[in-house]
Amino acid sequence: MSEGLQADIAVIGAGPGGYVAALRAAQQKSKVVVIEKDEVGGTCLNRGCIPTKALLASVEVLEMSSQARAFGLAGEPLKPDLAAMIARKDRIVKQLVNGIKFLFKTRQIELVQGLGKIVSPETIEVARPDGSKTSVKAGKIIIATGSEPAKLPGFEPDGQTVITSTDALKMTSLPANILIIGAGAIGCEFAVVFSRLGAQVTIVEMLPQILPTEDEEIAGELRKIFEMSGIKIFTGVKVEKTEKLAGGRTRVALSNGQAEETDRILLGVGRSFNTTGIGLEELNVRMDRKAVAVNEKMETSVPGVYAIGDVTGKILLAHVASHQGLVAVANILGEGKSMDYTCVPGCIYTRPEVASVGLSEKKAREKSQDITVGKFPFAANGKAVCIGEAKGMVKIVADSKTRKVLGVHIVGPHATDLIAEAVLAIKSGCTTEEITETIHAHPTLSETVMEAAEVAQGTPIHIV
Repeated sequence: MSEGLQADIAVIGAGPGGYVAALRAAQQKSKVVVIEKDEVGGTCLNRGCIPTKALLASVEVLEMSSQARAFGLAGEPLKPDLAAMIARKDRIVKQLVNGIKFLFKTRQIELVQGLGKIVSPETIEVARPDGSKTSVKAGKIIIATGSEPAKLPGFEPDGQTVITSTDALKMTSLPANILIIGAGAIGCEFAVVFSRLGAQVTIVEMLPQILPTEDEEIAGELRKIFEMSGIKIFTGVKVEKTEKLAGGRTRVALSNGQAEETDRILLGVGRSFNTTGIGLEELNVRMDRKAVAVNEKMETSVPGVYAIGDVTGKILLAHVASHQGLVAVANILGEGKSMDYTCVPGCIYTRPEVASVGLSEKKAREKSQDITVGKFPFAANGKAVCIGEAKGMVKIVADSKTRKVLGVHIVGPHATDLIAEAVLAIKSGCTTEEITETIHAHPTLSETVMEAAEVAQGTPIHIV
């Protein structure tokens, strides 16, 4: 084993939780070592958030080109080139990876390539790719090992017939048919990509609605839009078995008695936590089922060892991981901060987009019957009509007595950007009246939030 490194803080994993924690710690003059077995940026940058958004951006341009005549423009619509789209995605990923490495170098963060294993609360043993080993001694340790695509028993990925989201990001040719198991964010986003590129897409979801964690009405609206675009959807249905057919195709038997034939099966059934092989058992770190148990300060059961991101099993979102990283570092440095999960925005980059924060209508009614709901359609918004994206709506759930905003749910153009106002509103304890009294620029999509607040108050302006 080579001579080890010394650090104030060692971070295992350089995803959006780990690298943000490292940058903040270094900014506060701590000596930081980051251990990463693959590439900096983690799943989000290399195999998740960024690559899928790059592909969806290409799809958006393609879709807009197909509508050129409706905008008064002449010329042939563009044709998809999946290989070129993948190449563009790879360039974007490389650029952003290099950006993180530059920040590491600028802030004098030591990056160690290899698989880290905690052997004591102060020591991490690192197995390097070349077979050598080194150690890192640190005052505090942050576990940020993330997650990977979950497996489905009986549907083992082979990279050809049965693929994961990681495999899908490497495809350079489009299958004629693809069946997606799971209608969460991953499944629905890939449904948009493949459908808009020309594949026949079928989604199978075992729960009663697509996007199971979203407001029922918003999910139902997206389902209608999906089905109008030709995507076939089965909800409340399980995949029971598969049968190989000639020509590489597969017959998929469903629990409703129907069968679908497809060229590819994409698994979009969630994530599994990367907790094995990193020393948790030997260190007796307390687990919460298969995730690392942490308190509101991101501390594990072992003093001096923290955990952040997907591996904690809280809310599996990149921005949550990043914020957890900031909280962990603040507590390591004695600032005393706590995580608050009550105001986390959820963003799904479908076409149209979906975004939400706070309580759904159903959950709000379960807590109290005394609520009011305001809904405003993008079809009544001038900017949405101008850009040709007038499907969807903004929905605000508020307390009918105090007018305090409890939840905001959006399906429509740029929903993932519009949700920021709603997050701040809930975080600040704003009322619908305070939103309506805030002047929103015209013409903008953000007016839909103001208009939904007007409806919630019973004073609609641009709808009856």
